[in-house]
Amino acid sequence: MPAVIRFALLTLLVAGCGRGVTDPLPMPPGNPFNPGDPGSGGYGSGSGGGGAGIPSGPPMCDTSVRQCAHAFAYGPMTLNGHEKTVTLIGDYRTDSWTNGDPATFDGSKWVATVSVPWAKQVIYKFHITYDNGAADAYLPDPSNPTQADDGFGGKNSVFAGTTCEVWTCASTQIACSGTPLAADSFDWRDAVIYWAFVDRFVNGDATNDAPISSPQLTGNAANWQGGDWKGLQSKISDGYFAALGVNTLWITVPVDNSESVGLGTGGDTFYYTGYHGYWPRDLTKTESRFGAGSDLTALVTAAHGAGIKVIADYAMNHVHKDSPIYQAHMNDGWFNPLMQAGQSCVCGTGVCQYDGAYAKTCWFADYLPDWNFNNADARAYSVGNAMMWIKTYGFDGFRLDAVKHIETSWLTDLRAALLAQVEATTKQHVYLVGETFTGVRDDIKKFISPCTELDGQFDFPLRAQLVQNVIMRQGKMNDLITFMDSNTGYYGTSVMSTFLGNHDVPRTIHFGEDTPLWSDVWANGKDRNWSNQPAQPASGNAYERLALGFAVLWTNRGAPLIYYGDEIGLAGAGDPDNRRMMPWTGYSAAQNALLAKVKKLGTIRAAHTALRRGDRTTLSYGDDTWVYQMVDGSDRVYVAINRSDATATVSGLPAGALTDQMTGEALTGPSVSVPPRSARVMTK
Repeated sequence: MPAVIRFALLTLLVAGCGRGVTDPLPMPPGNPFNPGDPGSGGYGSGSGGGGAGIPSGPPMCDTSVRQCAHAFAYGPMTLNGHEKTVTLIGDYRTDSWTNGDPATFDGSKWVATVSVPWAKQVIYKFHITYDNGAADAYLPDPSNPTQADDGFGGKNSVFAGTTCEVWTCASTQIACSGTPLAADSFDWRDAVIYWAFVDRFVNGDATNDAPISSPQLTGNAANWQGGDWKGLQSKISDGYFAALGVNTLWITVPVDNSESVGLGTGGDTFYYTGYHGYWPRDLTKTESRFGAGSDLTALVTAAHGAGIKVIADYAMNHVHKDSPIYQAHMNDGWFNPLMQAGQSCVCGTGVCQYDGAYAKTCWFADYLPDWNFNNADARAYSVGNAMMWIKTYGFDGFRLDAVKHIETSWLTDLRAALLAQVEATTKQHVYLVGETFTGVRDDIKKFISPCTELDGQFDFPLRAQLVQNVIMRQGKMNDLITFMDSNTGYYGTSVMSTFLGNHDVPRTIHFGEDTPLWSDVWANGKDRNWSNQPAQPASGNAYERLALGFAVLWTNRGAPLIYYGDEIGLAGAGDPDNRRMMPWTGYSAAQNALLAKVKKLGTIRAAHTALRRGDRTTLSYGDDTWVYQMVDGSDRVYVAINRSDATATVSGLPAGALTDQMTGEALTGPSVSVPPRSARVMTK
């Protein structure tokens, strides 16, 4: 077969939808980060009003991912009667030059109906075989006079493109050109991620406990507390993650960390250790308090044996000043100098703000030297180090820290190395998810380019909107609907990770209390992190609201994340109080009920591709309620959300029998009652 006019060098098929961008919600200034994981403020999003029932229609998709059905025909005038097969080939799909679509003979012509991109030019031709022994032919469409040279003496046909009133949305499976995936490759649309903060999870080996003794430390909250890889492995073995429906673990940076203590950032007057993993020292060694390299290998092996992927946190922005690599290259351009613009250029001070001209050169703290990735040698070393970790331990991806503070060239170099050195062999896509702590969606989006940079990022704007509208009960439900409709396709070719809580914000349970402990969804909780720390809420209402937030995430696309302890509503203010040791006994009835709901949601999500890959259509909504359907092919799931403190009757559902998969209740549509602070996830 002759070569064609063009091939896609980098490929990702995406599903998503969007109806425009809402106005930003101001985010307070200042640094919300811990001493090892700093970043910047930004803006959230969301506005809207109430409404009534909404008619069904085509799925809401951004035009960049809409597809229209279009029929391409060969014949009848050009047929010679010996055509055995006619196959449409072209660039209308990622692999359609090499894996075209067979046409069907309708008695007068050969017709192939395929999905084509919305309003986008398509290059195509026909591959024809004959039953009389004639050689195969690759011919342009004789009925289409618009043609282009294929570069090899032949012609391709040019279809100008089309739009349609009824469209579909493209798939989100990641597949990069030149690195075909195995038939059983993991589909990252199906990921459910658990953020296991290793030092605070399970102490499986007391022999590697080594808290730092320093008079500068206050109590134990910012010291090493003994969690390790053996402890984490024990929870894989006892089926804890399987029961939650978790199939991906995000683990703390596994690299050796500094033995020093240091003041927190942003004016924090307390001292910390490197228990969080973000003070890398010897980049070639594992953190001894987590275990030996053999323990890390055993952890990954156990996870893979249980069908669980492992993504490792990787801090590439900086090292600790104790690092041998910094000591060897502190004066040769591998690191940005601390003194810049006539000041000690610590991020968040003077002209060296988290955003602006010095965002990629400032130091997060005066003990965290910042890599200069404009230096090709420094960048090559760092990328090579990341590759060493992923190849040595078999990680399935990275969570990349503070990506907006590094040069894009680091990301593109890493992705190219992964494609050539890992994916070409494993035939499995390596997932790269970034952290950009901001509510500005464009600042998140600019790093997302699967197959060249990131596959996705943590969706901070969605977290803010969901916590505000559902868990804190501020605004109206249509605020969330409007935002989510605009958000679904906003990041284009991505698999975003959605979440309610993480290690840089107060524990989400406190936003769900009858009177939230913080009125601002972007609050960092530093007002109660060292004294007056919050207790576990006594009322079950907060736990039910947290479960409702999980229900929204678990019934929509994305790779939802559980921050360890959120499945039981663990209490905590800002860092380090939001990183308490994980309790494994003594749960209240409300905590057990929350845990049971999270497990049930995990089971339901695993059973329905509609929840992981489907298209969402709103069926009805009120000030406190939202009913929507998720559809993927023949799989259809109906979700009803009620954030109010009273039972609500919702409408818009199909008539007839329905089953609530959360409770097993038999219901009858088109209207059902939904208990307060709860969700129904229904099937016919």
